[in-house]
Amino acid sequence: MDLSVTSGVMATLREEAQRAAPEECCGLLLGRDGRISEAMPADNVAEDRLTRFEIDPMALLAAHKSARAGGPQVLGYYHSHPEGHPVPSATDCDHASGDDRLWAIVAGGEVAFWRDGEGGFEKVEVRVG
Repeated sequence: MDLSVTSGVMATLREEAQRAAPEECCGLLLGRDGRISEAMPADNVAEDRLTRFEIDPMALLAAHKSARAGGPQVLGYYHSHPEGHPVPSATDCDHASGDDRLWAIVAGGEVAFWRDGEGGFEKVEVRVG
């Protein structure tokens, strides 16, 4: 699948990671037809936000409700690794559901995209524009 992301989304992801540091930021990737057009920040409600993330369930519910009403679809999620690399951590892998959604991971100013498939995470190349 060809995947594209706007430059505005890429900027938002980097800004959110920098803003939240040293804690992890998180949020939703919204769009349709293989194009991520919006990064919607959400509160990180994890108990230990320095090393974990948990997207505020109310933000997730609101995004799904908006999608059902014709808004952009929830294509995936994003979070940061303030002290790591933009690759899925062991914790990320433990929490993966195999739902085929996208994950963007931000670390060190880099953003990498991954698909949460049945066999685990697979790197996804994206076109920015």
